[in-house]
Amino acid sequence: MLSVPVYNEQGEQVGTEPIDETLLGGKVNPALLKQAVVMYDANRRQGTAATKGRGDVAGSTRKIYRQKGTGRARMGTVRTCIRRGGGVAFAKRPRSFRQAMPKQMRRLARNQAVLAKIQSDDALIVDGLMFEAPKTARFAALLAKVHADRGCVFATAGVDLVLYKSGRNIPRTEIRNVAELNARDILSRRKLIFTRAAFATFRDTVSSRRGAGAEAGA
Repeated sequence: MLSVPVYNEQGEQVGTEPIDETLLGGKVNPALLKQAVVMYDANRRQGTAATKGRGDVAGSTRKIYRQKGTGRARMGTVRTCIRRGGGVAFAKRPRSFRQAMPKQMRRLARNQAVLAKIQSDDALIVDGLMFEAPKTARFAALLAKVHADRGCVFATAGVDLVLYKSGRNIPRTEIRNVAELNARDILSRRKLIFTRAAFATFRDTVSSRRGAGAEAGA
């Protein structure tokens, strides 16, 4: 059984929250995490780069001069890539870099990313965080007190616009709905921070899915 430290807004540890590592996969699989991160990065690529080849540029297809007898090098059309204004050799074409991964593998990669953060003492919970209005300075001070000012993913239970507006301008800080977390988001920052409600939601989600899988297997 693993435990995640709980801190208050003053940066003082006030307790721990338990979670069963078997709910998160039991053991970190680096190959799975790499596959997931590569997949998410590939899916972010636009793939819109394009250049003009010989067949795309304007110009005649006539051979510039005859093949032999002129004493000059052999030359084809004005569209050739070795002449100014000609087409590009091996021109780039729009393409899709998209990769696919089964939903269960994506969920397992997310869970194992959380497991990796917990095992390396880079995951924590913040309790009693109540903002009536967006306050970036207050949010930044909190991150400094829990040693997360060098980069973190802050998970909230649902969409919290006040917390989002408080932290969106802080460098290397990502505010995410806990239901939208993925392996790339978690591994791209040094710290993983949950609100207490977000951690409870995450733990209940992985517990219920494991229970549903066990019932289906039976």
